[in-house]
Amino acid sequence: MEYSYELKLPKERIAVLIGKKGEVKKRIEEETKTEIKVDSKEGDIFIKGKDALSLFTAREVITAIGRGFNPEIAELLLKGDYGLEILNITEFTGKNQASMIRLKGRVIGREGKSRKIIEELTECYISVYGKTIAIIGKPEDLANARRAVESLLQGSPHSNVYKWLEKRRREIKRQGIIEGLK
Repeated sequence: MEYSYELKLPKERIAVLIGKKGEVKKRIEEETKTEIKVDSKEGDIFIKGKDALSLFTAREVITAIGRGFNPEIAELLLKGDYGLEILNITEFTGKNQASMIRLKGRVIGREGKSRKIIEELTECYISVYGKTIAIIGKPEDLANARRAVESLLQGSPHSNVYKWLEKRRREIKRQGIIEGLK
C-alpha cells in the first residue's frame, strides 16, 4: 500500500529544502524511504511512501524547514525521540499586525537573547518565522519550551518565565539522579 501527502511551503524556503545539488531533499528521501516532488513555482510538496510513519517523519522534517529551521536541526526529527510543535501567533494577537510584531519581539528578545535563554534552559531549538513559532526538542523539553513561549505570548514577565524554566530544569536533573540511584 502506498501513502501520499501534500503540503505547502513558503516559496523562499523551497531552495533550503532542496539544498545544494539537491542533497537535503535526497537525504530526507533516503532516511525516510520516501519520494519527494517539489513544485518550486507554487510551493507545493508531494511526498509518497510505503510506510505511514516514514511519510509522517518526512512531512515533519519538511514542515520544520518551511517554518525557518535549517536542515541540520530539522533532521533531528528523523530520530524517533524528537518532536515538532508549532504555535500560531495569531491565536494570541488576532490579526493585529502591530501586536504580532511585538509578541515576536518578546519571544526573540533583544539580539535574540530571550530565544537563546529558552533554548538553553529547555535544550530545544526555536524558530520564529512568519506568523508562527516552531520548536524542536525531546517530548518533555518540548512541553516546557512550549509553556515558556506561551507564557511570554500571554504577557508574563521574562524573569518569571526564566525562573520557572530554571526550577523545572533542577526538578528534571533531580529526578534523573533519583532514577539513576534506583
